[in-house]
Amino acid sequence: MRNFKYQSALLSAVRRCVKNYDMINSGDRIAVGASGGKDSTALLCALGAMRAFYPQKYSVVAVTVDCGFDGMDYSPLTGLCASLDIEHHIIKTEISKIVFDARAESNPCSLCSRMRRGALHNEAEKLGCTKVALGHNRDDVSQTLLMNLFYAGKLGVFWPVNLPDEKNISLIRPLIYASEKTVREFCRRNNLPIIKNTCPEDKHTRRETVKNLIKAVERENKGVSYRIFRAIEKSEIDGFRDFGGKSER
Repeated sequence: MRNFKYQSALLSAVRRCVKNYDMINSGDRIAVGASGGKDSTALLCALGAMRAFYPQKYSVVAVTVDCGFDGMDYSPLTGLCASLDIEHHIIKTEISKIVFDARAESNPCSLCSRMRRGALHNEAEKLGCTKVALGHNRDDVSQTLLMNLFYAGKLGVFWPVNLPDEKNISLIRPLIYASEKTVREFCRRNNLPIIKNTCPEDKHTRRETVKNLIKAVERENKGVSYRIFRAIEKSEIDGFRDFGGKSER
């Protein structure tokens, strides 16, 4: 089993989140949606490491939905999974052709996300998984609130834990206590393989716009993203709960 440096902050955040929201039960088989990006890679490593000491015993598999974009090479992720003693399943799809060619979507990210989620859950069911874990970090939570406010005119975020679907699979987000900075540092210091996304919409999304807006405000008012997150917890929006503000800043 691979050992990691600088893991205390990340593992502490993931463990507290999993415990607070009761995300993992004994006997769970968890499918991590592994895109090869920094967030899902960090989550994969954290859940892999926690198997050694978390009271509820569980197993982990990595599931990568290949959307069919040119130039995507997942072999480094397969190698990482081998070092973690985690199965890696790659699902070939034609999502890119459907979204960009057949449908020519004006907002392709929304349809792509739904299709990827469907493929992930279908594979999780085939693999006998009870949970699907996604790598949304704490900053993603704050960004999602503003995205819904700006673009949909509503107050809402994604849930930390979604109840079982028709496949009897729950969706969990164990990384929501970890800031993007913590995730990035964990990946950098451990020299983890991060796979570049070749999607033409990468870095040109509504989320990227909101992310840059928060960064601009942060330059003059440190801690804005954290305070938005705490407001979500205190307001208990969409399943979030206030556990005392112990999320790292």
